[in-house]
Amino acid sequence: MPPSAKVLHILIAEAEPWTADLLLQLVRDVRPDARIHLASDGEAALAQCQQHWPALVIADGELPGLDGLELLRQLRRMPRGALLPFVLISGRLDVHSVRAARPLAPAAYLAKPFNAEKLRQRLQVLLGSANTLQSAPALPTISLDDYLDTVREDGQGAPLLAEVRDAVSRCLNGEDYDLRQLDRLFIREPQITARLIAAANSAAQHHGSPCQTLRQALPRLGVAHTLNLVLGLAIQRNVQLKDPRLTASASAVYVRTEQSADLAHWLASELQLDADLCFTAGLLHNIGELALLRSLQDWLDAGGDLSDDNIAQQMRRRAAGFGSALRIQWRLPIGLRELIAAFYNLGSGVFSRESLVLNLVSELLNLGGRQPHELLDSRCARLLRIDAGLLNRLPLSRPADAQALATA
Repeated sequence: MPPSAKVLHILIAEAEPWTADLLLQLVRDVRPDARIHLASDGEAALAQCQQHWPALVIADGELPGLDGLELLRQLRRMPRGALLPFVLISGRLDVHSVRAARPLAPAAYLAKPFNAEKLRQRLQVLLGSANTLQSAPALPTISLDDYLDTVREDGQGAPLLAEVRDAVSRCLNGEDYDLRQLDRLFIREPQITARLIAAANSAAQHHGSPCQTLRQALPRLGVAHTLNLVLGLAIQRNVQLKDPRLTASASAVYVRTEQSADLAHWLASELQLDADLCFTAGLLHNIGELALLRSLQDWLDAGGDLSDDNIAQQMRRRAAGFGSALRIQWRLPIGLRELIAAFYNLGSGVFSRESLVLNLVSELLNLGGRQPHELLDSRCARLLRIDAGLLNRLPLSRPADAQALATA
């Protein structure tokens, strides 16, 4: 940005991290040049405004401490506050609350759950577009290894499948979906599955036992909140890989992902175990590979070099670490994380029968030239008491049958 260009400060005051991230993505989509500040309570939001006067405030009406309405009231009393655009998102829709807000003239008073696409359109009106030309990205000043070390802990996760992006576009164009349809749309998308499970387990949504599958998460979130979260993912930078080598690698990973998820579902069903949970763990076990590929795309976009050997080497060295960091960052339930870990190693502790299924799936997908019955003496097959007949019926060469099982 040229030295003379004025920095556009925007404040998002939201205590719920998943909603805050959605609002962040919406603002970035409209004004990628803006400097966005986050506050999780009203007092912090007020202090932030005093430090950097914003061009726009987006605030939750039910902020802890100083709530959104009182934040708006105090800002209106300030010398520059009369004309400050302020978007208030509130669960209070009673006549008294609406009347209390009206004299303070918010730019928008949105009901929860708000429609993310309509908010994005409103932001385009309030903020306009960046007038400065986008300059070419600066060449990285650090090595690829140092860069990946830096982004591993706060990566955005995996890219999205093309058909899912198309589905999101249809949703935004007015097509209505119920929870059952959303389940069918998203059940094979690891990024969306992981984020929705994590969001459903957040403090704002927590009710009783943790959600560990997409089908458990969707009813807790509801259609509107689900679509908002998915939109937030769909508009992120590099949600679609551009480099053909990275795209080819991601396609191969997605194929292995579907194979492991389908096979885990089939085995768990045959053994009368939790098939949905096993499907989810199989779907998410290699999300680290996808997240790493997305970070490599970021490296290329910043002007870095990336050879074929670089890609292969980083995938071998770093995929597991990226996956582990994401599962911790998103606070996926411990039980689900342990199940995903079992795909790679059972360890020496106590483990569930579902963990044995995931470990057996890993062995089956790495058979090479061997036959399935050669795994009868493996540790997981013996503990599961699997017989040769079951192994002979494995749907290894019938992906369509496995897909039908996983979406039934």
